[in-house]
Amino acid sequence: MQKKYTPALLICRNMKKKFSGVVVPMITPVHADLTIDVPAAEKLVHYLTSNGAAPFILGTTGESASIGRAEKKKLVEATVKAAAGRSIVYAGISGNAVTDSIEDAHHYQDLGADVFVATMTSYYPADADQMLRYFTLLADKVPAPLIIYNIPATTHLSIPLDVVEQLSTHPNIVGFKDSERSVERLERSVSLWKDRSDFAFLTGWAAQSLRALQLGADGIIPSTGNLAPKLYDTLSRSVAEGNGQVAENAQLKADRISEIYQKDRTLSYSLPALKAMMSAYGLCQACMLPPMFQLAADEEKSIKNFTLSQFGDLEAINTIK
Repeated sequence: MQKKYTPALLICRNMKKKFSGVVVPMITPVHADLTIDVPAAEKLVHYLTSNGAAPFILGTTGESASIGRAEKKKLVEATVKAAAGRSIVYAGISGNAVTDSIEDAHHYQDLGADVFVATMTSYYPADADQMLRYFTLLADKVPAPLIIYNIPATTHLSIPLDVVEQLSTHPNIVGFKDSERSVERLERSVSLWKDRSDFAFLTGWAAQSLRALQLGADGIIPSTGNLAPKLYDTLSRSVAEGNGQVAENAQLKADRISEIYQKDRTLSYSLPALKAMMSAYGLCQACMLPPMFQLAADEEKSIKNFTLSQFGDLEAINTIK
């Protein structure tokens, strides 16, 4: 039976589309022994859903490529339990073995996940035809809707928009998340799908959240939303309500928060810095999954102290000031 969601917590500004609004690519809380920190995961899901965001687990920010399949199931189960029907649960199924992705999708649906998100494989090169055939096969086999995820920074492949447009007609493909940094591509994506009631475009380029929403994107997927989900909810609501100044102020503050963990850091160092910031607020431990590692103690302390001095408590970091 299809779930019903409380309108106030659907996080949809464009109510034509089910998959829209603020979707946070959730970090994966772990212990020092590399197992899932289930209580922290449940706490984080509560934090996100109570502040206008839906959780997207097992994505790039969630270190999905470093998590064993048994631990992934634990995370899905904990997330669904904590969300308790208050929001859609997005679950990543990316991998290099399509049979594993399909099998995982069936397990995750049994656990209660609502929609799957998948990148292209990342080991072998692939051309446009192979990408088209891969996602078609995956969509044919998974038991719930699929969102295509483009992130060349990790897959080293860029999915052509013409391929996505062809895939958008598949009855089980419902959206596209694009994390590629290209203004031209962003603008074309919005123009292609903003009027499609059956297909959503969500940007993973958090620095362009405001621009994307103003152009007509259906949703945003910002990693900084792990810290400040309400700030992005304010941004999204303000765009929908035509309050451009509030939306701009929200984007500017989000950029300031993001700069702390992203500036001059590659992805494999920015994610440990993000967890360090979150640990300052008791949202998770700063533990990482190899090949990423927790920051050195002095750097972690510096980041935590700076974050608290600049942004205050959780209520303050989520507020425009």
